[in-house]
Amino acid sequence: MRFRAILFDLDGTLVDSERAYGEAMARALRRGLALEIRQQDRDFIVGRSWVAIHEHLCRVHRIPWSRDQLIAATCAERAGAFADPVCGARVLPGALDAVARVAHLPLGVVTGSSREEAAGSLDWLGLREAFRVVIASEDVPRSKPDPDGYLAAAAALGVAPADCLVVEDSTAGIAAGLAAGATVVAVAAGNFSGHDQSAAHRRIVTLEELTLELLAAL
Repeated sequence: MRFRAILFDLDGTLVDSERAYGEAMARALRRGLALEIRQQDRDFIVGRSWVAIHEHLCRVHRIPWSRDQLIAATCAERAGAFADPVCGARVLPGALDAVARVAHLPLGVVTGSSREEAAGSLDWLGLREAFRVVIASEDVPRSKPDPDGYLAAAAALGVAPADCLVVEDSTAGIAAGLAAGATVVAVAAGNFSGHDQSAAHRRIVTLEELTLELLAAL
């Protein structure tokens, strides 16, 4: 196998949480600013960092909050949204077994979520100790589709980006992995917004297909 490290996206790849985060953000803005956001605003968060999300809300709705205030208010609504029976979070098919299968390699997470959100999601999944590196939105100057997060994760693991496999679900995340020079596998299971995944080197339906045989064939 030529890969020396595997870098996973988090939301939409390992955990179906993006709808829950959209709900948490909507609740935060409703509670704090009496602002009702649109479905387009909820959809916008998929595959994007808080930098891009905050810029979008400032541009479209002129919210007075700083990015840190937006993150803190959303995190305060996180537990309720995650537990919501309609839009709450769930583990995506095959995610836990896939991480276990490749645990002999250095593993990292590269996410547009904040450090607090990433830690909460990994704890909820029971995967906090599985990853040597977690790169969150605060850790890089530019978010996906720019490659900064994947380049930072590869550097932290001491591995060349060309020796990394990136596992993603969004168009922006796939573009970031490709721009970093990594091989990219796209997973369809969490792609509820219908992001174009055609640029990935390989597309699989669920993480159940992320086998050692597949890695050897890439």
